[in-house]
Amino acid sequence: MSQIEALLIFFGGIFAGVINSMAGGGSLLTVPLLSLAGVDGLYANGTNRVAVLIQSGSSSYGYARKKVVGSRDAIPIFVPAVAGGLIGALAISGIDDELFKKIFGVMMFPMLALSLWKPKAKAAAKPWPLWLNVIVFFLVGIYAGAIQAGVGLILLLLLSRAGFDLLEGNAIKTYVILVVSAVAVITFVVQGQVRWMPAMVLSAGMAIGGYGGSQIAVAGGDKVIRPVLAISVVVLALNMIGVFG
Repeated sequence: MSQIEALLIFFGGIFAGVINSMAGGGSLLTVPLLSLAGVDGLYANGTNRVAVLIQSGSSSYGYARKKVVGSRDAIPIFVPAVAGGLIGALAISGIDDELFKKIFGVMMFPMLALSLWKPKAKAAAKPWPLWLNVIVFFLVGIYAGAIQAGVGLILLLLLSRAGFDLLEGNAIKTYVILVVSAVAVITFVVQGQVRWMPAMVLSAGMAIGGYGGSQIAVAGGDKVIRPVLAISVVVLALNMIGVFG
């Protein structure tokens, strides 16, 4: 990894950390940026998960300290999600690199639309029954294990429908991503699909960006961040699909 590539990953990680802190969808930027820096396809996916795991761990600790919601409340959610995550990670780790890049590139467009959506702080009037929670979050877990990008936004929407308010949903979402990321990282490490130096550089950038994003959010900076996110994601998605050659 050259110094220029390291800087690209680091500053891309900062920006992605800001995005994750303010809205979510940072992996829509970091996976294709890793690819541009020479960490291709499945290796980019696996390497990105290390940074997501570290950032999720930090966020989970913050929620736990403030006692927003206990991890026990998340058990009916993250047990099926983790089971699905293992299946998703194992499935995606076995596909061809070029196929993964095209799948990820196509998925970036609907995930971008979801990233630009701003949820309202209210819960559903009638929560889902337990059996439906198990099915829904198992399927989300499969996606999280395989792709991950935008899954926080999907979880937030579904958790609201499952009966949690926005604050509780954010906390449980963080716990779920932490546990699913841990399962995915183990899977990708076993498969040899993690590049550790880029992973550490990206993790450092995302940690800094996560803190900065909270400050920008207070100042109402998402009016600037969201258009930049949209343009960046579209360009990177087209590149992954192969539009630019």
